Amino acid sequence: MRAMEVKVAEGRLSLSRPEEDTVVVHVSGDWRSGRHLPHADEAYKELESGPRVRIVSFDTSGLTGWDSNLLIFLLKIKEWCVAKKVEYRGDDLPEGARRLLQLASAVPERQGARKESRREPFLSGVGDKALQSMASLSEALAFLGGACAACMRLLGGRASFRRSDLLLFLQESGVQALAIVSLISMLVGLILAFVGAIQLQAFGAQIYVADLVGIAMVRVMGAVMTGIIMAGRTGASYAAQLGTMQVNEEIDALQTLGVSPMEFLVLPRMLALIVMMPLLCIYADLMGILGGLIVGVTMLDLNPTVYLNETRASLHLTNVWIGLFYSLVFGVIIALAGCLRGIQCGRSASAVGSATTSAVVTGIISIVVATALITVLCNVLHI
Repeated sequence: MRAMEVKVAEGRLSLSRPEEDTVVVHVSGDWRSGRHLPHADEAYKELESGPRVRIVSFDTSGLTGWDSNLLIFLLKIKEWCVAKKVEYRGDDLPEGARRLLQLASAVPERQGARKESRREPFLSGVGDKALQSMASLSEALAFLGGACAACMRLLGGRASFRRSDLLLFLQESGVQALAIVSLISMLVGLILAFVGAIQLQAFGAQIYVADLVGIAMVRVMGAVMTGIIMAGRTGASYAAQLGTMQVNEEIDALQTLGVSPMEFLVLPRMLALIVMMPLLCIYADLMGILGGLIVGVTMLDLNPTVYLNETRASLHLTNVWIGLFYSLVFGVIIALAGCLRGIQCGRSASAVGSATTSAVVTGIISIVVATALITVLCNVLHI
């Protein structure tokens, strides 16, 4: 029989070979924090020296005290046994240690759970981003197709969703948004009028501030500012709601019950924004014109009646319809972006925050791109 012993402070470790292929690990002394304890590397050297080990057992008869330090040591020995395909016998360990080891080994560590900090090659990173983009685009197209199918079922009178949910979403995206839309739209009108007044005063053409503010707000700015506000307010709310439902597995439950999440969750939200966005756009136009009126009356000494008459003369129904078309498109974009990111949400609390942020970013970028495309289209059609 051959033995190796390492004596360190109170905790002691020794290994013996009662048989050629069997090693007994003798753990004795006090194995608690604050003491210099033996390391598992000392045991590895003995286990890997000499004849091949097939069985590892323990002797803890001399153990006087222990805490998590002993558990860490035992886990490392067990990991070595698993890696070397050696039989691990822990029957002689203290009962408490055996139970804790069973709990620690009950759920194996998920592969890839530990993120190692290493520099990824540039080309590999580019490839991963390209694959992720393609997968995201595929999911977005599938979601868009599902939304179109849900709209077709709605037109056929076969869509299944609660009318009370639609009324609730109409209230949330309409009446409850009036305050923030009023504030931002009036400030935008004030800014446009103030900037225009500085330039037009040099030519004695202050009255054309009414034309500038009226056309800008009604044709583009009212719809764009309302869209950005609703993307940050309602689109983020949709993403957070659906993301939380995804975390709580409520969407999976709906699918198990045979209820389409696209019809039950997405469709009423999209309908609410499609209905309310044009109305909010008209309201934002009026608030913007009011802001311009305030600057015209207080800064330029214009008569309110003259200002309003000039605004009415400069506006045409074409400008109004273009602004309403902008708002309609923005309503669809905001609803789809918010619901898509919510459905794509992961299964953790942090994923809900990421989905909400992604919904706002996606919505605003889509609004800017759609604005550019519609503006170019109107220019080509000479509208």
